[in-house]
Amino acid sequence: MKRILSLVTVAFLALGVAFLGGCGSSPSTSTPKEAYAQQISFFQWTEYTPQSVLDSFKQKYGITVKMTNFSSNEEMIAKLQAGGLSEYDVVVPSNYAVKGMIAQNLIQPLNLDNIPNFKNLDDSFLNRNYDPGNKYTVPYLSSPVVLAVNTKKVTKPITSYNDLLDPSLKNQIVVVDDERPIIGAALLATGHSLNDTNETDLKDAENWLKKLRPNIKVFDSDSPKTALITGECSIGLIYNGEAALAIKENPDIKIVWPKEGISGLTIDNLSIVKGTKHEKEAELFINYILDPSVSKSISEVYPYTNPNKAAHPLLSQNYLDNSASNIPFDKIKNSELLDDVGASLGQFDRIWTEFKG
Repeated sequence: MKRILSLVTVAFLALGVAFLGGCGSSPSTSTPKEAYAQQISFFQWTEYTPQSVLDSFKQKYGITVKMTNFSSNEEMIAKLQAGGLSEYDVVVPSNYAVKGMIAQNLIQPLNLDNIPNFKNLDDSFLNRNYDPGNKYTVPYLSSPVVLAVNTKKVTKPITSYNDLLDPSLKNQIVVVDDERPIIGAALLATGHSLNDTNETDLKDAENWLKKLRPNIKVFDSDSPKTALITGECSIGLIYNGEAALAIKENPDIKIVWPKEGISGLTIDNLSIVKGTKHEKEAELFINYILDPSVSKSISEVYPYTNPNKAAHPLLSQNYLDNSASNIPFDKIKNSELLDDVGASLGQFDRIWTEFKG
């Protein structure tokens, strides 16, 4: 997941990001740099925070941010459980991992008084069921799986996931190699919740996926945009950041909002590791990330959905005009989030393995 990279934009931001962070509130603007720890550790998804942002934070506060990357929530949790509580200060769990991490004492409550830029976040991303009141989490970015269609190659209207079953679309679809949003699409298409664990309902989804399988040409989570850009595929169920870059390359590609809803909506969050020795610095860093100028610089490199409403007036017109990046907040607010399915995950794994063949 989170595999977007724009080298041109990174180079630009490396020059300009030093001037960021002047806007918005800061909890400790009068605190001398010498009062802070020299380094904090940031455990983050691959290609989800520009190094230039970490560098500008160091320039402002004298704190080095050592960033280590993970590629799944499971990997991140396993490392925390295996001694990472003493290695990391700030982590970025997806919403469906949060409840389990709270239960396992892997993250600690936040003091939002020390994160005044929290006010910059849009309500659509706040107070969701995985963390009522945002006691443990601060929304960072959202990376939903969206339906991207090359309207020049697909002339038949696509309004529903069920339209993807059309035999004329044989070998025309690229999907992320990610079971939850794709099985989620099948559940939605058959009239169920994307977090449904009922055995009969999952069987409906499994049968639907069997009908879809001939139309799928590519499973790709690394660079699913490529199959769309090259024309190898004409439809994609892919991460929105990837879709955004595909649209930049080919404006014939459009985002379609299926009537059943978004199949893979997640919110990735900033959280503080339980028992950190650098709580003050971790809060300072989270507040810095929520500064509108800093948040804007992140989205310019990684064009996922940005929950920071104060940053949106600063975002480029290219971002604002891109329907994959700039997903309307009301669609986020009214869509179901992917949730932890607990012991039923094994059933999802089986369906996915058999589906891929």
